[in-house]
Amino acid sequence: MEKSGVAKVEEQRQTAVDEAVTHKNDTVCNSGDTPSSSDRPVRVYADGIYDLFHFGHARSLEQAKKLFPNTYLLVGCCNDEVTHKFKGKTVMTESERYESLRHCKWVDEVIPDAPWVINQEFLDKHRIDYVAHDSSVKAVGRFKETKRTDGISTSDIIMRIVKDYNQYVMRNLDRGYSRKELNLSYVKA
Repeated sequence: MEKSGVAKVEEQRQTAVDEAVTHKNDTVCNSGDTPSSSDRPVRVYADGIYDLFHFGHARSLEQAKKLFPNTYLLVGCCNDEVTHKFKGKTVMTESERYESLRHCKWVDEVIPDAPWVINQEFLDKHRIDYVAHDSSVKAVGRFKETKRTDGISTSDIIMRIVKDYNQYVMRNLDRGYSRKELNLSYVKA
């Protein structure tokens, strides 16, 4: 079965993450600066688009935050330009997505304008010890897997809205939104 363009891009991204983390593992293990529980917090990095931030996102970030007893969770989020190029248009703007993350209790720091593919320079700049992600990229010394929450995703939420589009339009008209605000024509098809 041939992969879609999005699947190919996502696979390339995950391969690059795997390679960057593998290199980070070699560097950290050789330098001996792996944090211990008595040292600084373990710096864990997670990234995503976080469009229509929902409890599945929060649970994934909770898993990353709870990987170690003393975790400092950095969360990267790509800007609109990069996201739209690789993933498609988002519902929320980059500013709204960053702000949603800042209000999640598990997140210690938001890294706006995060790169689509992280590299060694990015890991070093942010002093990242581990990368947490939901993919099944092969496990390496500095990679920690988080699991998706079944039954919830941004795509599922959007599909529910599309499926019940007419109900939501009527509800918003009843609430006082104009046809112009809802981008509705006056001609009935």
